[in-house]
Parts: sequence; C-alpha cells; structure tokens
Amino acid sequence: MIKGAVLRDAIISGANSIQNQKQAVDSLNIFPVPDGDTGTNMSMTMSAARTELQKLSDEENISVVADKAASALLRGARGNSGVILSLLFRGFSKGLKGVEEADGTNIANALTLGVDAAYKAVMKPTEGTILTVARVAAEHAKAAASYNNDANYVWNEICDAAETALATTPDLLPVLKRAGVIDAGGQGLCYIFRGMQSVFNGGAIVTCEAASTGEADVDSFKNIVAEFDEVINFTYCTEFIVEKENEKDPLELRAFLETIGDCVVVVDDDEIIKVHVHTDSPGNAITCALTYGQLISSKIENMREQHKNAGNGAPAKKKLERVDPEIGVVGFVAVAAGDGLCSLFNDLGCLNVVTGGQTMNPSTDDILAAVQATPAETVFVLPNNKNIIMAAEQAVPIADRRVVVLPTRTIPQGLAAMLAYDPDATEDENSVEMFKAAEKVGTGSITFAARDSEFDNKKIKEGDILALQNGKLSFLEKDINKAAVKLTRQMVNRDTNFVTLIYGEGITDAQAEAARATLESKLSSNIEVTIVNGGQPVYYYLISVES
Repeated sequence: MIKGAVLRDAIISGANSIQNQKQAVDSLNIFPVPDGDTGTNMSMTMSAARTELQKLSDEENISVVADKAASALLRGARGNSGVILSLLFRGFSKGLKGVEEADGTNIANALTLGVDAAYKAVMKPTEGTILTVARVAAEHAKAAASYNNDANYVWNEICDAAETALATTPDLLPVLKRAGVIDAGGQGLCYIFRGMQSVFNGGAIVTCEAASTGEADVDSFKNIVAEFDEVINFTYCTEFIVEKENEKDPLELRAFLETIGDCVVVVDDDEIIKVHVHTDSPGNAITCALTYGQLISSKIENMREQHKNAGNGAPAKKKLERVDPEIGVVGFVAVAAGDGLCSLFNDLGCLNVVTGGQTMNPSTDDILAAVQATPAETVFVLPNNKNIIMAAEQAVPIADRRVVVLPTRTIPQGLAAMLAYDPDATEDENSVEMFKAAEKVGTGSITFAARDSEFDNKKIKEGDILALQNGKLSFLEKDINKAAVKLTRQMVNRDTNFVTLIYGEGITDAQAEAARATLESKLSSNIEVTIVNGGQPVYYYLISVES
C-alpha cells in the first residue's frame, strides 16, 4: 500500500528526474526552429507540484497529496505537454479521492482516469505521442492489478509498459521515424515515472543534479506581482481554501471581500471554497470565511516586499497605459513577446499582455492572473501560439468570470482578431467573427535553425535561415531579407490587399525599410505594405498577409 508521504516524495522525485533530463528531452524535438521546449515545459510544470508538496507533513493521506499535486500542476501547466501532464495527475486526484492508502487497483484506476481526461482535452489526439505512452501504461496497469494488487508491482509494470510504448512511437508517427527520434513528451513522462518508481520501491528521492530546482526557469517569466500590480493598492496577497460546512452563499463572502480589498477571486464547488484577495486585513478575510466552514489551507504574502525584490533583478519592462479602470463588459488578454508587439496589442484594446510565445510558454496561472487583472465581466484570451492554447483553456473553469479563448495560433492571427472586434455585436457574435478573421490571415515567419536536422527531405544546418509559411517549412536561405521578400511573394495572391512585416530583435529599422521597399517594387500596386517594429525574439520577421 502507498501512503500519502510516499506519494508526496515520489512526485517530488519525478519532478527532480525530469529536471535533470529536460535538456535531453528538449533535444528530441524534431522541428529545427528555436523551440525544443517540451522538456522545459514538463519540468516547470512538475516544479509547481514539487513546491507545494514540499510543504506537506508526513501525516497527510494519499487523497490530500494527490489533490494538492493536481491543483498545483493545473495552475503551473506550461505548453501542451505540461497541460497533458497536469491532466494525467488530475486523474490521480479523482481516482484517489477519499483514499487513505492506495493499492494497485487504485493506482491503475487513477492513471486510467487521467488518460481519459487527457484524450478528451485534445481535439485531435495523435498516436505516437505522450498520449500513447500514458494510455498503454494505464492499460497494462489495469491488467497487472487484476492478478497482483500490490501497488509497487503495478507501478513497475507502468514504467516498463510506458518505455515499451515509447519505443513504438516512431512507427506510429512517421515524422519521428524520418528524424530518427522517439516522442519528446513520451520520453519526459517515462523519466517522471521512473523518478517516482525510485521512491515507490523503497529507494531515495532522485537528487536534482542541476544547480537549481527549477526556480531559475520560473524567473525567466516575470513575477506576477510585478507584471500586473504596478500600483499596489493593498499589501497582502491572501489565498485560502475553506471546507464547506453550511449552505451560506459564497457570493456573500465575495461581496464582503470586495469591501476590504481588490483582485477578489471566489471559486466554489460542492465541497470547498477557494479564495484569492489583495487586502490590508487578511485576518478579517479569514474570519469571515470561517463562518462558511473549516479552514483547510492558507497563504499570505507581502506583495510590496515581492515587488521590491522583483525590482532587484532585471529592469522591469515599461508598463503599458491602462484604460478605463471601471468594470467593463468585455476585456482582452493577449500573449506576446517584444515591446513593440505588446504596445500594438495594447493599442488595439488588450489591457494586459502576458509575456510569452515561442520558447517562453506562460503557465495557466500566468494567464489566469492576467484575466483576473482585467476589469471586465467577460475576457477574451488570445494565446497567439498553438502551444499555449491548451494552457489558456485550463484557466476557463478556475476564473471568476467568463473567459473566451480564441484559438489564435500566431501573432498575425491575434492582431487580425482584435481588429475584427465589434463593440456593437454580442460576445458570441464577436467570438465567431474574430476567429473567422484570424483564420483568413496568412502567417509567414523568418527564423533560424537551432540545430542540425533533416526535415521534410531538407538537410538543415544550425544557423540556416528558415522560411515558414503557416507553420510549415517552405525553404532555406542564407540572407534574412531575401528570405522575407521571397516568402511574402510566395504567400500573396490576386486577392491580397495588405502585407505587414513585423520585424524583431536583430533587425534594424534600415533593414526593415529595405525589405519594405523591395516588396513594394515587386508586388502589385494594389497591395499596401507596412512595417512594424515588434521587437520579438526568435523571429527576424513575422509576415501577415490579408485579403
């Protein structure tokens, strides 16, 4: 039987294991663009659980441990691999609910619930990925438990089956076979499972070999206090969970909290009430909450100190001006990197822009914080990257207001969606029309190869200039501007009216102007060519082609 303290240590061990191997997992990413962040995303997601679990005592039962881990993973999830990982562990929370100690059947059922949730969350599940590895492991776990209910035995079968499934991923996904690699997410999951196995089998917690345990990674994302609380009205960020013991309406609690603070979040279900509030009177907040039931957990942090400490690091990016502070009907949050792009989204109406994008996938909690900092009853979220959409969607059920995630996959799509917003239309009408506008935009990007590779029958050397059309590799070049001009000409057609070149880090104003002038000389006079200094990393140019 597995006790709570053992599961706690096992998950911490799994987090350390993926932390040690994150670069190896990153290197398995087959596309040669500067991305390769599967291992990093999985490591940072697991580090969120590690941080919370390290606070638990040995006396907690396995149900509490699984619930704490699932909650932390949900909020800390980064990238598609991180979200899938969080869903797998959410199955543990459901499958072990109310359990003091777990046997093999409990473990097998918990993993099966997680696999089911992960498959349902992915619109078009692809075999040969982390999903396959988890599914096969769960199937073998159920079979193993049917004739040996020992939890350690079942977990050993899970690890073996996961690695066997991982070896088959190239046969299921041809692109992996052509690149000669196994699936990155599946490999990361195997490292986590083996790290957990060390503890389950009576061994020690895997030691984190890196100089840090993930905090350095987290620091690359702006402290949420510094990002969204430029003006701190109240000192203490107060968070707690109350177990419901009566039928009192949680809306009354929220109303009280709004009289003593701001940034109020009150989320409840049949059993608990989760609360977040910024206030100068945390004691009063908790006292009021105790009239609803017993306090399960609490955390109080001094935001002024956090803000001061955050300022001791890298200089904070200049905050964009906010508009009407009153509660509005609709607000917008976008994800983008680069001062120019952030300013552009702000000018179009996004009150908060989460720093992130390629190689910098923000967590669900980062996106949720931006949503909660947006004074509106409904908040539209534009992820602007296909690897951020799932993390954004995880914020929907835990926000205290309606959240609509527009699945924009690129920056040009996000800009087109914002331009299509009609303040006179309904929210549902806007969600449809904004996404229609996004889908009509062609996106090109000019970047560089981060590694030697052979992709789509093209031999690629590290440093080669890559031209991508709507996410697919189009051609290789040696000259950045030539690549931008050639790709744009490839993308335009007789219906094209507008071309926008968004130039990033490393491109001078003169280079961008030269590219614009060349395009104007080669394109139809009916096509308007505009350049914008986006300041984005990774991509020399982002190209938007609109009809």
